[in-house]
Amino acid sequence: MPSAMEGSEGGEEGEILHYEETEDDNVSPTDLSELLKEGTKESHDRAENTQFVKDFLKGRIKKELFKLATVALYFTYSALEEEIDRNKDNPVFAPLYFPLELHRREALVKDLKYFYGEDWKEKIQCSEATRHYVDRIHHVGQHEPELLVAHAYTRYMGDLSGGQVLKKVAQRALKLPSTEEGIQFYVFDNVSNAQQFKQLYRARMNALDLDRNTRERIVEEANQAFRLNMQVFDELDKIGRSLTEEAQDGGLPVHDGKGDLRKCPYYTDKLGKAGPGCPYHAAMALAKQPLVQLILAACVAVAAGAAAWYIM
Repeated sequence: MPSAMEGSEGGEEGEILHYEETEDDNVSPTDLSELLKEGTKESHDRAENTQFVKDFLKGRIKKELFKLATVALYFTYSALEEEIDRNKDNPVFAPLYFPLELHRREALVKDLKYFYGEDWKEKIQCSEATRHYVDRIHHVGQHEPELLVAHAYTRYMGDLSGGQVLKKVAQRALKLPSTEEGIQFYVFDNVSNAQQFKQLYRARMNALDLDRNTRERIVEEANQAFRLNMQVFDELDKIGRSLTEEAQDGGLPVHDGKGDLRKCPYYTDKLGKAGPGCPYHAAMALAKQPLVQLILAACVAVAAGAAAWYIM
């Protein structure tokens, strides 16, 4: 589940993606942090109204979907931090290089090991929407490194803000351990004071030697980051609607009798062993037998008579 992007301080859960008030009275309207805040307001509003985010904040997050969101985060941050390392000495980004404090890839590896086991790499894959996001990050890092500021800012500042509320929601809704396994992504061991660190980050960002046109391009790239992130939200939402309650707990969903029998999770070829076919189809075939229908009708009549006697 992609993190909440730069937004509120994490007060009420329903305001997870709202804006932070400017903490420094000396900030100028032309400073990059202010331009980003003002220039991404509409994107914030759209992001907080995606169905995935609304459901998440209400605690309606299925475990399987949370795992897939963690996978999306892993690919996104792997790309982001690869490009950040590539540009750590580039003056258009160097002042924002805080690998010890901010980098999330290793934390996400811990989360994936918790959810998928030691062989987690063999069990995950990059989704289509996440791939678009990853490709954009790589393009920016390799060809327009000044725009990398937009991606770093929207991700990390959001993680330190509203992401801390998402951490609590996920821990409660999914009944995760109090020792924070599965949510290491939201744990910043090397940031002792999130508020002060965010002020430092914004100050460094505002001090970058960028002309007006470049600052405007960074704001547009931040909006692009929001759009890409919302595409991941939408993709997760579609997957979530297809998950059954059994699937979210790691079990096999019960076949509903629709679609191709070969896709039934109980189908013998799917299970890789000999044995009876789908229990749904077997039961339905049996129920169509005349003798079975007669026995069922008799049972229903007996049950109805017993119920009538009990009520009397």
